Amino acid sequence: MIKAMGKNGAILALAGLAATALVAVTDSFTSEKIAQQEQVHLLQQLNQVLPETSHDNSLANSCTMVTDPLLGGNEARPLYIARKGDKVSGMAVEAIAPDGYSGAIKILVAVDDKDTVTGVRVLKHNETPGLGDKIEANVSDWIYRFTGKRVLNGEDPSWRVKKDGGQFDQFTGATITPRAVVKASRNAAWFMISNRDKIVKQPLNCGENE
Repeated sequence: MIKAMGKNGAILALAGLAATALVAVTDSFTSEKIAQQEQVHLLQQLNQVLPETSHDNSLANSCTMVTDPLLGGNEARPLYIARKGDKVSGMAVEAIAPDGYSGAIKILVAVDDKDTVTGVRVLKHNETPGLGDKIEANVSDWIYRFTGKRVLNGEDPSWRVKKDGGQFDQFTGATITPRAVVKASRNAAWFMISNRDKIVKQPLNCGENE
């Protein structure tokens, strides 16, 4: 009986190890696939906020890491530099709106060489479906209202939702989400505008931080 118990215990242990290994392998493949999908999504969004006609370089290969509290924290964030010929024609930076209703919202903000916002897109969020998810371009056209706007300074009061005296609509029943995105977009745009000369002199080093 003792031998049988020992044998059963060994079988259970082996089964447990096999299950653990299977989960680990599955997680590895899943994580890699998710990362690839996120990269494809990012490149699609980059080409929307910095149209292909505005540059002739590869944005993915023209990336530098930047750090500033205006980008939503102290972590280094990727910034993509668009060039046409030997001239910088625009920039796009990944930033975080830390104060979304359901947590942090990851956004992409772009400006051109005239300091005009050429687009904002949401890369990742956990906002409430049917309410806060209206920040997504495939849910509503709200996010397109940033295009063509200018940020005059770091505290530009027009970059608020209308409820707070600004120019951007809030959502019925969901003011926190658009408020967070508007503020983060303003901060990211102002960061690029006020640090342009410094940014373009930085090394292209995103690959070293992956």
